Amino acid sequence: MATTMIDRKVEVAIAPNGAAAPRPEVKGGRIWGALRIAIGWVFLWSFLDKAFALGFTTGRNPETGAIAFFGPDAWINGASPTEGFLQFGVHTKGFLVDFYQGLAGLAWVDWAYMLSLLLIGLALILGIGTRLAAIGGIIWMAFFYTASAVWPEHNPFLDDHVIYAIVLAGVAYVGAGRFLGLGRWWERTALVQRAPFLK
Repeated sequence: MATTMIDRKVEVAIAPNGAAAPRPEVKGGRIWGALRIAIGWVFLWSFLDKAFALGFTTGRNPETGAIAFFGPDAWINGASPTEGFLQFGVHTKGFLVDFYQGLAGLAWVDWAYMLSLLLIGLALILGIGTRLAAIGGIIWMAFFYTASAVWPEHNPFLDDHVIYAIVLAGVAYVGAGRFLGLGRWWERTALVQRAPFLK
């Protein structure tokens, strides 16, 4: 088995039969890993706060500031994690207002939203299924942007949802699960070998 040098730093094994070589290292891999974990926490925290009413965006009385931890606003107690936003947070100038407001209070929307927040957050933090999680996150950012930020209040077109989507695209592109995560192990599992889209 021959070897070659890429970027003068990374040695990559190349099989004589021309089989695909391991992916070369990415410059700034640890930074990409840290970005992946940080954005994964954004998704996971959103799930936790809405599921248990931890008082950041869910469960806090806007007038007194008092927090009803695990109270009636918690998803585990039957509250809808999407209804308030879809009823009152959708941008009044958005072109999909009627569509989004029509989804308010639907149980399947709540379940899809919460489960995807949980799975995307865990996958990004652990570094497994990173590509699929990043694509899912980009889809949610597109929903949030078209629901609440067309057009942004403080910028002609750019808001945090667009920034998150760009970061997620980079996470998927560089395979950031391999850095500060379980991605290398995950990519070698039999499951991923049979279904590479799970990388």
